[in-house]
Amino acid sequence: MNIEISEIANLPSRFGDFKVIVFKEGCKEHLVIFKEQLDEIPIVRVHSECLTGDAIGSLKCDCRDQLEHALKLASKTNGMVIYLRQEGRNIGLLNKINAYALQDIGLNTIEANHQLGFAADERTYEIVVRVLNHFNISKIKLLTNNPKKIDSLSGIEIVERIPIIMKSNPHNEDYLNVKKEKMGHLL
Repeated sequence: MNIEISEIANLPSRFGDFKVIVFKEGCKEHLVIFKEQLDEIPIVRVHSECLTGDAIGSLKCDCRDQLEHALKLASKTNGMVIYLRQEGRNIGLLNKINAYALQDIGLNTIEANHQLGFAADERTYEIVVRVLNHFNISKIKLLTNNPKKIDSLSGIEIVERIPIIMKSNPHNEDYLNVKKEKMGHLL
C-alpha cells in the first residue's frame, strides 16, 4: 500500500484544539484529527465520510451526530478521530444519491445498494491499522457500533468497545433498524 503522509498542522475547532494529519491512499485522502498528547490507550473513532450528514445535516442518518460526539469525546479524553474518505459505505456520492432515490420509493439501505450492484457495505479498514501503527498505537478503546470495524483491525488490541448511540428521528428510524437487524450493528 503506497501511502503519502502530510505534515502535522494545528486545527482549532469548536470541539477543541486538535492536530491534523492526512494519509493519502491512491486518490483518497483520509484525515486524522487528534490531541497532541494522546492517552496511553486512546479512544479512537473510525468515521466514514458522509457529506449529506456530516456537512449538510441530513436527518436520514446519524452520521453528523456521531461525528460531533466523537470530536467532543476526543477533545475531552485526548483521543483520535480517523475520518475515512469512504462516502456512502464506499460507493461514492453519485451512487449514494442513487441509493437515496431508491430508498425514497421504499427500498431499505441494503436493498438499494444491492439494486445498484454493490454489497451492503463496501468499506475497508486497512488504512486504520496503518494510521495507528504510524502513531505507535497498539491498544485502543474503539468508539463504534459496527462489528466489522472491530474484526478488521488486525494487530490492534481493542481493550474496550464504547457504544456510540445517537437519538433517532422519524427520518432515520428505519435506517437504524436495518443497521441493527440486518447488518449486526450493536445498537
